[in-house]
Amino acid sequence: MISLKENINSFLYYIEKVRGYTSSSILTYRNALDEVLEVSQYFEEEGKITLDITPLRIKNINNSKKTISKKLSAVRSFIKFMREQKEIDIRLIGDSVIKVPKTLPKPLDKNIIDEILNSANRKESLIVTLLYGLGLRISELSGLKISDISREWVLVHGKGNKTREIPLLEPIYEQIKSYIEQESPKEFLLEKDGEAMKSSQIRYIFTKLFKKSGIKATPHQLRHSFATHLLQHGARISDVSELLGHSSMVSTQIYTQLGNSKKLNEYAKAHPLCTKIDK
Repeated sequence: MISLKENINSFLYYIEKVRGYTSSSILTYRNALDEVLEVSQYFEEEGKITLDITPLRIKNINNSKKTISKKLSAVRSFIKFMREQKEIDIRLIGDSVIKVPKTLPKPLDKNIIDEILNSANRKESLIVTLLYGLGLRISELSGLKISDISREWVLVHGKGNKTREIPLLEPIYEQIKSYIEQESPKEFLLEKDGEAMKSSQIRYIFTKLFKKSGIKATPHQLRHSFATHLLQHGARISDVSELLGHSSMVSTQIYTQLGNSKKLNEYAKAHPLCTKIDK
């Protein structure tokens, strides 16, 4: 696969030498595409090339609509060039309206989750592991059937009868297998009196477990933590969006803000102007 930089250079040469764009227009395109090169994700999957400009959209979230429009116009022209002149089948992701909510979800640090798991019993441990390890909604965990679980995948039934497959890591599969052998559920993974455990029942177990350690948390925070930690460790936003079952990456992009927020807080704590100087 030809690099993104090479293709951008070919495009800039094309609009200058073939299309005869003015030097000011070329500069505008160059600046926008340099930014694409800097922050966007460019990869090949199943024989199709994808350009994910969601990071670019997030970076420019506070810019004026006019500035954003110019940058998007440059990207769309580049994509058109790739398809028509280079005859390359390329998919553009992130070319949609992005709105940042006023409040951000607060993920839990992994060391806190590990501490909770160390003090949990079999059922409590499984609940925490699946909420955090698979990014499930509590309603999805409530409805999880044994038949939906294989050694490598979990079939999750989400909102609006939508289903998605989530890869199942070996340690999580072994934990599920051990739980089934010990507890012998009939149809649903988590059962009470032969029926699927209700979301409220799972929530009660979860809250009680965390309260024992003096931590106030919600099951949905583990879903936030799952997404945030994946992105912080380099996972592609498109993959995380698919794992979460979001209808678009507009919903997922909020989690990319969390890492920046945490870094800013740590920076402020460590900054010499924000710390007391010993006299």
